Amino acid sequence: MAPIPGTTPPFRADHVGSLLRPAGLKRAREEHAAGRISAAELAAVEDDAIRDVVRKQREVGLRSATDGEFRRASWHMDFIYALGGITRVDDSSLRIRFHNEDGDVEFAPPSARVDGRVHLAETIFADAFAFLRDTVPDGVTPKLTIPSPSMVHYRGGRAAIDPAIYPDLDGFWADLTDAYAAQVRGVHALGCRYLQLDDTSLAYLNDPEQRRHVDAIGGDPERQHETYIANINRALAGRPDDLHVTVHLCRGNFASSWAASGGYDFVAEALFGGLEVDGFFLEYDDERSGGFEPLRFVPKDKRVVLGLVTTKRPELESKDRLKRRIEEATRYVDADQLCLSPQCGFSSTLEGNRLTTRDQLAKLRLVTETAEEVWGTL
Repeated sequence: MAPIPGTTPPFRADHVGSLLRPAGLKRAREEHAAGRISAAELAAVEDDAIRDVVRKQREVGLRSATDGEFRRASWHMDFIYALGGITRVDDSSLRIRFHNEDGDVEFAPPSARVDGRVHLAETIFADAFAFLRDTVPDGVTPKLTIPSPSMVHYRGGRAAIDPAIYPDLDGFWADLTDAYAAQVRGVHALGCRYLQLDDTSLAYLNDPEQRRHVDAIGGDPERQHETYIANINRALAGRPDDLHVTVHLCRGNFASSWAASGGYDFVAEALFGGLEVDGFFLEYDDERSGGFEPLRFVPKDKRVVLGLVTTKRPELESKDRLKRRIEEATRYVDADQLCLSPQCGFSSTLEGNRLTTRDQLAKLRLVTETAEEVWGTL
């Protein structure tokens, strides 16, 4: 018998993963970086902050909980640097232009170079997930978020992969997906039953400007999303039946700014019809995300988590407006397949978005209350 909709991940009311770092945690990170406190002392501060934020997630009515990504500096690079064969590169000339209501923000995050055979030496975030698993109360599912395999390739493309190690990309993709498959097995063995792959590339590729970037670095802008989908599927092939996997598609999230615009139309048919996951977390908080028409390609056995509540601004959305938007989406996908969440994380990097922790909790509570009014008891 199939599970009752809303009782397994993704849940009717859910959230993407990252949460605003408390001030005390930020101070502890600075103290550790300056050598004034030990790694063990920093870990103790992280532990306390995670216990507190897990409790708050439960209090607002969520059925899943993350650790807020409190032990990371970045939603994706901490994971990517932990893969064997990948080296951190600090190149201030490689800058990303983000946009917000006040103008543009330039950000030069650390990058990576593939200079060895990609492999998984040990399960990444194993200790972090084990702590979360042992911290969540009964009835709450611990959720682990990691970047999708696409993120190892997208930003640098072929130029970031040593040709002496990988003369062609087939070998790179084979090793990378093997490493991810081992990661999936590893976290499942630790008790993970809810895994989310975070992916900006599949959303970015809807933006013609981003496709021009892909072309400029030697990629195939018309087919690259198909390559990514195929390799995510390779990484997930043979995963345990009780492991629920979702993907979150993001157009950039740094200090309340974004990097790309455009609806899901360009990738929709290949993505929704071909990516072998259980659900899609989709940004739909403003006009940059386009309309709901691409949802017509979502199969009946998959769920769509509508990211209608923005994490980029503190103002609370109207419940009536959220309900109308959910109703609009049902023109293209069955209401029973829908869930509700914020459109992105609140703090994809240490800086966090321009909200307070009070604003954040109000947003999460709005999600759970609205979901309960639309679909019934959570």
